[in-house]
Amino acid sequence: FSIENLNSILIIFFSFNMSMCSIISRELRFSRAMIFAIEEINNSTKLLPGIRLGYQIHDSCASVPMAVHVAFQLSNGLDSVFYTGDNCSQSGTVMAIIGISGSTPSISVSRVIGPFNIPQVNIFTTLPLVHFQADALAKLVKHFGWTWIGAVRSDSDYGNNGMASFLDAAHKEGICVEYSESFYRTHPPSKIQRVADVIRRFLYTFFFTVFLGAATDERLCDGTEDITTLQSPYTDTSQLRITNMVYKAVYAIAHAIHNAVCQKTNSTTHCDKLTRIESKQVLAQMKKVNFSQNGYDVSFDANGDPVAKYELVNWQKSKSGSTELVTVGLYDASLPVGQEFHINKNLTWVEDSTQVPSSVCSDSCPPGTRKVLQKGKPICCYDCIPCPEGEISNATDSPDCFPCPKEFWPNAERNICFPKPVEFLSYNEVLGIILAAFSVGGACLAVITAAVFFHHRTSPIVRANNSELSFLLLFSLTLCFLCALTFIGTPSEWSCMLRHTAFGITFVLCISCVLGKTIVVLMVFKATLPGSNVIKWFGPPQQRMTVASLTFIQVLICTIWLVLSPPFPMKNLNIYKERIILECALGSVVGFWAVLGYIGLLAVFCFVLAVLARKLPDNFNEAKLITFSMLIFCAVWITFIPAYVSSPGKFTVAVEIFAILASSFGLILCIFAPKCFIILFKPEKNTKKHLMNKNQY
Repeated sequence: FSIENLNSILIIFFSFNMSMCSIISRELRFSRAMIFAIEEINNSTKLLPGIRLGYQIHDSCASVPMAVHVAFQLSNGLDSVFYTGDNCSQSGTVMAIIGISGSTPSISVSRVIGPFNIPQVNIFTTLPLVHFQADALAKLVKHFGWTWIGAVRSDSDYGNNGMASFLDAAHKEGICVEYSESFYRTHPPSKIQRVADVIRRFLYTFFFTVFLGAATDERLCDGTEDITTLQSPYTDTSQLRITNMVYKAVYAIAHAIHNAVCQKTNSTTHCDKLTRIESKQVLAQMKKVNFSQNGYDVSFDANGDPVAKYELVNWQKSKSGSTELVTVGLYDASLPVGQEFHINKNLTWVEDSTQVPSSVCSDSCPPGTRKVLQKGKPICCYDCIPCPEGEISNATDSPDCFPCPKEFWPNAERNICFPKPVEFLSYNEVLGIILAAFSVGGACLAVITAAVFFHHRTSPIVRANNSELSFLLLFSLTLCFLCALTFIGTPSEWSCMLRHTAFGITFVLCISCVLGKTIVVLMVFKATLPGSNVIKWFGPPQQRMTVASLTFIQVLICTIWLVLSPPFPMKNLNIYKERIILECALGSVVGFWAVLGYIGLLAVFCFVLAVLARKLPDNFNEAKLITFSMLIFCAVWITFIPAYVSSPGKFTVAVEIFAILASSFGLILCIFAPKCFIILFKPEKNTKKHLMNKNQY
């Protein structure tokens, strides 16, 4: 900033970059805007009343040395002053400078005038605010979903520092920058061509202007042209953002000087025209400037930076075919975090398309997959790998998959955890229905057999086969068939305890009856020998006592098992990963195998006795039938053990039910089927004479 205080005439020096013919018209418009603002202030009665502002305009010729040279001249004072009035008669002192429209020259000038406390207002340079621009650009790129981009910058202080800030902001937003190239308008075509070769997803069109030696057929100005019909950057008033910055810069300087030389008393403002002020006073007041002009707020922070506020501009083609700059959004750094960036209008892209172009190295990974970086590529280049078994990802571009809880399992897409289906042998499935039908059918068969025996209880064949033990055996077989039903359905605390204990006790009762019948056969045969009275030692009381004693032992084993460590329902998560097996845990494995072992011991003992009695006369005893039944029983339970251990899930229960039903059917068919056949279909053999026939003995 600069001021000439003689006769209170203020001089503002305005420096522009006017070396490129292609932008002369634009810089001229900036100059005219400054002049307009100065004249508007000079005619104002509220701002600097009685004081007129003056100015000088210098051309830096796009040269840093030229700009520095002029800066030294301004710092040393002026030999003469250009003025339009009679009150300005002495040389002025530089009070303020409106900076060059370029970062590098402005920085160079500021380093010269800084020690002299001469303020400089830069209307085009945004280098101090480059971090805000970088943040705004990164958010803009992120808004459109671009994660893989190339970056091009001007090879200048503004471009290089700005690119460094942008790369840092882009990295924080998760954006990959494939390349970052720089060039300057003064670079040779070969270097610019190299940049173009690197860029390729871009197309640059170069425009050349003939500065000297224009074609002879070009029309020259003759003074008759209408300036209102010219189409140039000077006459284009559709976009005045930078021009408005010039306007606000002049007013900022004027307000600073006003605050330095003017005082407000009551309702009037008095400015001391004879007060001599220095540039450092203007600089101090510049930091305090805070005013509104034409709807725009102007103020500076402690660093001399204004509030970072940027319009987002979209190049759009109008109906007439011309290109228009349309404001489509705003970036305001003064707003709360996360609310700085807004886009409020639709944008147009290449060929007037409204579809946002895609700029990604890899498409987003959908839920159910995770990102795996490609070796040697930027972080935005990755492969989408499906989540492993039992794990999910429920977000787009998830870096990792996480396992489902123990009782949950992923769906087919592996993006949601669903509760695992609970599996058990139920009455609603085919296998459960078949086993339940055989169980009920077997119980009915036992009841029918008992009814036939009861109806013919006085017949020789029923009486000869120990009817009391036969009825008790049929009763125990009925219970054996029915106990299979306790293994079907939802396992509960009571059903788990009942199924194993009922099975163990009923089968011991059954085997005890068979064992009793086998002993009776042997005793009766011994009793037929001359002088033998062994039958009196194993009469009905002894038979009942034997069955009760053997069954009581099993009851005792089951009681101890239930007291110490009873079976209980549990969710088995180990057999299958994708579903839960609801089953009955044994509680005590020793208790379970003790029950089975005791049944096996009685079965083997009964089988041995039946084998010893197998050669007795067929018409007299049923030893052969007992032998076959026990052979089937032992074979079933011997094969049950490996099948039980190796069968998974609900099939373990099915194997146990099958063993119960198979052994029960083996007993009832082998022992009672031949007798029922004789009773129902061969009544002529159901006589005492036939049973006592000893021709074969």
